[in-house]
Amino acid sequence: MTKPTSVRDYVRTIVDFPHEGIMFRDVTTLFGDARGFRMAIDQLLHPYAGMRIDKVAGLEARGFILGGAIAHQLSVGFVPVRKKGKLPAATVSQEYKLEYGEAVLEIHSDAIQPGERVLVVDDLLATGGTAEAGVQLIERLGGEIVSCAFVIELPELGGRKVLEAMGMDVHALCAFEGH
Repeated sequence: MTKPTSVRDYVRTIVDFPHEGIMFRDVTTLFGDARGFRMAIDQLLHPYAGMRIDKVAGLEARGFILGGAIAHQLSVGFVPVRKKGKLPAATVSQEYKLEYGEAVLEIHSDAIQPGERVLVVDDLLATGGTAEAGVQLIERLGGEIVSCAFVIELPELGGRKVLEAMGMDVHALCAFEGH
């Protein structure tokens, strides 16, 4: 096996998961390798060097891993954006569409203060539905989105276009074709 030289090299592809026809891009192999994980965090941070960021919002669930590490590096707070019913205090909710059906994301109603500058982080940008819902929640609380950062983008699924149509800056470390 050749030594990985890019973040993309650390991502494992699992064919037909969770069902036939899907090429699942598994970032656990990236997270499990110290060099690969460090490379991803450094590259996710690079475009924002010198920018004011007050909070990092991680989208459930792998966005928590990335977002926590990025927030630590920036010495700022971390905000989890979770699936409905997982947060213990008062929340605001946002419905969004999935490939098959709908879901709901929530954020604590006191997690973001008006005017705070927020970096939204997740592992994968596909259709953009989850990220769009996360952005809407943060904006409803008065947060200003600095950018949306992802390890992987699946360009064919159009998530970047959804976010850019909302006026969002989008940064992805690598792209894979297909679903």
